[in-house]
Amino acid sequence: MSQKLAVDHNRRYVGTKETIGYVLYDSSKTINIEAYSQRFMLDVVKISFIKQSQIELINGIWDIINDGLIGILVDKTRTRIGKFRPYLLAFAIPCTLGSIFYWLTPMFFGPNPENMAKFFYWLVLSVVNEATGTFRSISDNGMLATITPNPNERVRLISVAEVSSSLYENFPEWGFGILIDLINHKKVNIPLKNAFVNCGIFTTVLSSFFAIYFFLITKERIPQNVERPRLIEGVRSIINNKPMLMVMLSEVLDALKISTNWNNYYVDVLGTISIKTIIGLPGAPFSFLSYAYVNWAKRKFSTKSLWVVGQHMINVLDLGVFLIGSMGGKGPKGLFRNPRVMIPVLMFKEVGRMSVLSLKKIIPREIFNESMDYCEWVNGYRSEGMTIAAKDMIRKIVNRAISVFNTLMMKRIGYSLSADFGGQSDSTKYWIFVLCTLLPTATSIFSVIPKLCYSLGADKREIMYKELSERREHLRLSLGETE
Repeated sequence: MSQKLAVDHNRRYVGTKETIGYVLYDSSKTINIEAYSQRFMLDVVKISFIKQSQIELINGIWDIINDGLIGILVDKTRTRIGKFRPYLLAFAIPCTLGSIFYWLTPMFFGPNPENMAKFFYWLVLSVVNEATGTFRSISDNGMLATITPNPNERVRLISVAEVSSSLYENFPEWGFGILIDLINHKKVNIPLKNAFVNCGIFTTVLSSFFAIYFFLITKERIPQNVERPRLIEGVRSIINNKPMLMVMLSEVLDALKISTNWNNYYVDVLGTISIKTIIGLPGAPFSFLSYAYVNWAKRKFSTKSLWVVGQHMINVLDLGVFLIGSMGGKGPKGLFRNPRVMIPVLMFKEVGRMSVLSLKKIIPREIFNESMDYCEWVNGYRSEGMTIAAKDMIRKIVNRAISVFNTLMMKRIGYSLSADFGGQSDSTKYWIFVLCTLLPTATSIFSVIPKLCYSLGADKREIMYKELSERREHLRLSLGETE
């Protein structure tokens, strides 16, 4: 049996066609203009900050209700094509339509921030998109955890997808940033509203096509027990899963981060959003190089050390940006307003961030997959649905509360929805800078603690996968499966 285990552990289950499909699916999550969603709200949709916070509060309550129910439903699902694929296929079109109606909002309503019809439209759309998105999110995470029983192949698949998709996935974001600048500076005579609507819908349809293609060709390869876990068993599996508890706690503490979108700083302080493309150029080669050392780093350092470095290097870098940018004071002489100073500073930051990009992208996803394997090892069954739902629900509760706070912070710092391009006050501009740099660092630092407590080390992991290989082989034989 040990020889059999060694062979299975090194076997590749995911073929070339499916790998290409996964690369396309991975890129579908970023081939969009979602990076500008806050600018879409501030410059085009224009719902008042108070009404935005009310929508976020109501949607947060709905989050709590639907996450648990959907998680239980997914865990009890057993079909010929798997546990997660049915939901990925069933909700692909509804999720696409929800995103299309999101971008169509300004075609139905004017810019009045107090328009109650727009308020209720956005509320209903948010509630519907939240429900369909939850089905998609739970199934997406669960699918990758079951696409192959080989943990090394999972890492390879994620690495190939990240490196390959990075060659083209950011083009829509970069191109749209340039378009926003041309419109704001009156170089292109296109209404900003039309630019958002057309580009938003186009990228939505394109990314949906990539996703549906992957859903059609992929397979789930980790067998599920025929018996559906009962509710109490699902709850117990989460409590017994110490690695996952550390993941949950880390995400909760990280969600306490007070921040605003960096795009607000680029537009309202530096006066150009496409500057972030220039800033990112020196770091681009380092993002590719980072994937070359990830396997070496996994052999040399503990998972928790790589987790900390990958997730928190950005905090160290942002603190440095804040200290330099604050020189000269909060007014017009502050360096944070000087592009000639801030562009090199932000370039250096991007080089540092991109140097650990592989750790940031791969390690948390592999930790999640390992934690689900740990659940199967300890409890004898997998409960991805309830675990993902519980993790997302806790994180979303905190996220919603902080999102309401962040929205109200924009009002508190004096951000004006009626101000023209570049028209925010000096005080507001400084606080936008603080909300990008200092406050996110200060309010997320405690999420380091659970990462340092992650207990699934190399020795325990090796024992776990050896035992799981044997159990899965027996389960396949009992279910009459050949793969």
